[in-house]
Amino acid sequence: MFIDTVLLKVASRCNLDCSYCYVYNMGDEAWRTLPKRMSLATEDAVARSLGELLRSQGREFSVVLHGGEPLMLGERRLASLFSKLRTNLGLGCGISIQTNGVLITPEILDCCAEHHVTLSVSIDGPAEVHDQFRIDRRGQASHAAVEEGIRVLQAHGAGADLFSGVLAVVDPKTSPETIYHYFKYLCVPSVDFLYRDGNHSALPFGKSSVSSTEYGTWMSRILDCYVADAAPFRIRMLDDMLKLALGGVGVKEGVGLTDYGILIIDTDGSIKKNDTLKSSPLGDAFNETWNIHHDELQEIAVSQAFRDYHVAQRPTSSLCTNCSLLKICGGGMLTHRFREGTGYDNPTVFCADQTRLISRIYDHIAHYLSMESA
Repeated sequence: MFIDTVLLKVASRCNLDCSYCYVYNMGDEAWRTLPKRMSLATEDAVARSLGELLRSQGREFSVVLHGGEPLMLGERRLASLFSKLRTNLGLGCGISIQTNGVLITPEILDCCAEHHVTLSVSIDGPAEVHDQFRIDRRGQASHAAVEEGIRVLQAHGAGADLFSGVLAVVDPKTSPETIYHYFKYLCVPSVDFLYRDGNHSALPFGKSSVSSTEYGTWMSRILDCYVADAAPFRIRMLDDMLKLALGGVGVKEGVGLTDYGILIIDTDGSIKKNDTLKSSPLGDAFNETWNIHHDELQEIAVSQAFRDYHVAQRPTSSLCTNCSLLKICGGGMLTHRFREGTGYDNPTVFCADQTRLISRIYDHIAHYLSMESA
């Protein structure tokens, strides 16, 4: 087994209080007992172990600084961590930051540029959309601060290289066209649209039933904007699904049948599964109490527990394994398959949505082919 992505939870606290956050607002309280920031000793152990993992598996991987809010580590600590990571990993492994954008400064960007670290900013759309759910710790709107952070990033001398895009959580009650045109106005290089977390026993926000298609209809309208745009920004979900529909290979977790080896390293050095699983009752922890201070990542990667976790990402429901769309849909995210009584042995709660979206993708492909043959 290979590890493709390591999420470093360098800060366990956040300066925002987003209502849909799976870390803080979906029942998990583990963050309260974690160190607020990753210690220097844990950073050292992480950098060393990541270097050994690279040499052992002979295959590069991505490192993503996550949180909480990773920029709460501060400029000096970030510079120190980047230096340790680059010393052990060289320039082959991508290093990136997922940030809410509020704490972006020219000095932090100078540090990122020096160490070839990219940034993705979380923003859901214009203020009236974003500020419904993404508020600060005092309950105040955050959109203006986030947009200003993006402008600082874009204005930096290396901004075009540093800014990888934005992450936007879908609200199916909003206008997809308004969201699309806002991101065009913002001049973002790419958008990674994410569905709200939820499952069969706790439906995602805005979804009226398992069989309803609010999210699929919303994304289909985004697709229509995307196809009609002569100069679109990239949309990773749609790019992958279009490639898969045409017989290619995707790169995004949650669609297609490509396997992804993902691990989380928390601020105390503990090693966990993909922490979106915190949004389901089965949680995100391994039975083993692995920690970067006494366990090696390359040994974890070949362990039976990691193999079992890896295999569990593939859908097991007969409805999925017998479905002609599985090669595109991929069964969705593991956490979205949960149902009380059957665990993860179910299709994604977004099955009807993805079926709707894939149908629209095929409509566009058929239209294009008919025009080519005319």
